[in-house]
Amino acid sequence: MIKNITIMMFIVLLSSLFSMPILAWEFNQHTQGISPLWFVPLGLITLLIIYLFFVNHRLKRSQQELIMSEQRLKRTVEGSGDTLWDWNIASGEIIRINDKYMVCQDQPEKNKVLIPNAHRIHPQDLPLVDKLLKQHFAEKTAFFEASYRLKDTLNQYHWVLDRGKIIEKDGNLNPLRMTGTVRDISHLKSTEERLNLFAKCVESLTDAIAIYDKSYKLVDVNPSYLKLFGGLRTHYLGKHFSLPGYDEKYIAEIKANLRESEHWQEELKLRNFKNILLPIEVSIDEIKNSHGQITNYVVIFSDLTERKKAESQLHNLSNRDRTTGLPNRNLFFTNLKKLEQQDIHHALLVFDLDNFKKINDSLGHQLGDSLLAKLAMRLNKLARQQDTFYRLGGDEFALVMTGTNDIHTITKTAKQFLAAIATPFKMANHELVITSSVGIVLFPEDGSTPEILLKNADTAMYHAKQKGNHYLFFNDSMNEQAVKRLQIENLMRYGLKEDHFVVYYQPKMDIKSGLLVGMEALVRFITPKKGIISPGVFIPIAEETGQIIDIGEVVLDKACKDVKRWIDQDLFDGRVAVNLSAKQFSLPDLTTRIDIILQKNHLPSYFLELEITEGTVMDDPQEAINVMRSLSARGIHLAIDDFGTGYSSLAYLKQFPLNTLKVDKAFVDDMHNERGRNMVDSIVTIAQNLELHVVAEGVEKAEQLAILEKLNCQTVQGYYYSKPLSAEEFTEFLKQQKLVKNKQTKPDLKVVS
Repeated sequence: MIKNITIMMFIVLLSSLFSMPILAWEFNQHTQGISPLWFVPLGLITLLIIYLFFVNHRLKRSQQELIMSEQRLKRTVEGSGDTLWDWNIASGEIIRINDKYMVCQDQPEKNKVLIPNAHRIHPQDLPLVDKLLKQHFAEKTAFFEASYRLKDTLNQYHWVLDRGKIIEKDGNLNPLRMTGTVRDISHLKSTEERLNLFAKCVESLTDAIAIYDKSYKLVDVNPSYLKLFGGLRTHYLGKHFSLPGYDEKYIAEIKANLRESEHWQEELKLRNFKNILLPIEVSIDEIKNSHGQITNYVVIFSDLTERKKAESQLHNLSNRDRTTGLPNRNLFFTNLKKLEQQDIHHALLVFDLDNFKKINDSLGHQLGDSLLAKLAMRLNKLARQQDTFYRLGGDEFALVMTGTNDIHTITKTAKQFLAAIATPFKMANHELVITSSVGIVLFPEDGSTPEILLKNADTAMYHAKQKGNHYLFFNDSMNEQAVKRLQIENLMRYGLKEDHFVVYYQPKMDIKSGLLVGMEALVRFITPKKGIISPGVFIPIAEETGQIIDIGEVVLDKACKDVKRWIDQDLFDGRVAVNLSAKQFSLPDLTTRIDIILQKNHLPSYFLELEITEGTVMDDPQEAINVMRSLSARGIHLAIDDFGTGYSSLAYLKQFPLNTLKVDKAFVDDMHNERGRNMVDSIVTIAQNLELHVVAEGVEKAEQLAILEKLNCQTVQGYYYSKPLSAEEFTEFLKQQKLVKNKQTKPDLKVVS
């Protein structure tokens, strides 16, 4: 523009230079002298030149200011982050300043598309943009304004706010030009979405929420607040914070606590819209701005009704026995501790049902549980009002008689309970008779803590059990026996550590040939100071304490080691029988443990036989079958020990994967009469029908051997042939057997002592 003005001024100046001399010459021709007119053009030219320089200077300065203004505008636009656009609607060309999405790189769309760069707008947003743009073109809106997702050159969508206005129209009022801005609002959308999410969460919360300003005036509530307290939202807005049923003094205390701790929480009793008093936990928190100034208070009302119900149910579950409804072991200790703290005299009677396990095993656990429930109802009615009857677990019960140590009263109660227990129960076409043993202790005479009292009561009950259907008070002699029991426990623990458990072997002999076919491994406990402790003493204690598991594994390991040595020495080719305790049998990894011991000693499973008692497999017959099948699949032989002393049914016996049946010594001893012989005959017949090998144990006399041979019993063991022998003694026994076999003669084996 400046260049055009300068050219025009130059043309005017040239025309003045050419025209003024001509006029001066003509004038001079007439006057014949130098005319002053020559000075006029010269002056004008000079003025024009000066003026041109002045105009040119101003134009340059204006141009510089314009450039600077454009630069400032550009920097301002860049600083704002906005994109400025100018749209020539007729040509479709769009000029953009600060084009952060690089959409200006796109070629102008040749086809007539109303929305520029429509291919970069998210397909879901395109209809809305189209609608809003048409509305502006139709002059229904003063401005075009739309929020939509715009794709950049990296194919990433951004939320933008597009604002524009038509600034030029033709004579027919058709839009020609439109300008506007595009602003990235992705962060605002993200914040908006978060706020909407939080708002939805607050509205969907089951807890009632009220928001107050810094002056404790209500600003807003959520739907759960109205559901809890009733009314309309407008009814509460602007009201000061209060708690129905609580005075202003209490409210002032809450506010004071908030000033100190910024948080307040308490369980209160508040009435709901139905005027029902509910347990409600109220918590209040301060809300502060970025400057640390309090702006709001949030009050949350949590209805604890359901939680209280659940807690009550949980309390009942943790403190009540499910089967009988009686207070359980947990509540027993809790209540006894309270009596101890209050130093109140009381008596503890511990009941243990005699042989209740037989009822469970023979008639089923369901009927057993029903029996316990009926027993509990019967005995609970006998208890005095101040007394409490508990189920401690299994078939063990306890009666706590509060506020008495009168022997006469306690004895009378014990007798009443024993008589009530012994009264027959009619259930499922059965008349069931059970008995109980009772141990009695007094506080504080027999113990100062619940734990000691229960321990001493168990001791007294254990001794009462030996008499059957009897009660006993705890005394010092019982305590002495309990101490001895503890000593044996400690000795066994030490014995396992120091290898004091050794294995003895009792031969199993074939009746017809009189030759060795196998042996049974028997554990012996030999201590340095106490000497040999009888199996009848330590094994029951080991079974109660669980030490029998470790002892059993020691026996199995040593037996496998000895048998492998005898096999390698060509002294033995039969099987060794090892007893398996009930606790071992119930181990979930039993088969793995046995596998490890066999592999450790390199002994094939063929040479191992496991003896299991009737009672062990009848605890859970189906599970027993699974375990026995797993053992049998490994090639291990299985034997039922002490058959006839238990209560297994023939139906289960048929299902067990057994190889051997052992006749208990008690039946062998009873063969001197016809009834005893018939019993053994029946057992042998059952075994033969089930294709089981029969072993009679405890054979001590020639007469017993003769009867067993007549009854077709195949194998015997007992003192008639040999007592249990140490590993060294059994080695010599095997050598004798080998000599006998080589000579093919029947030996007289009674010489072994």
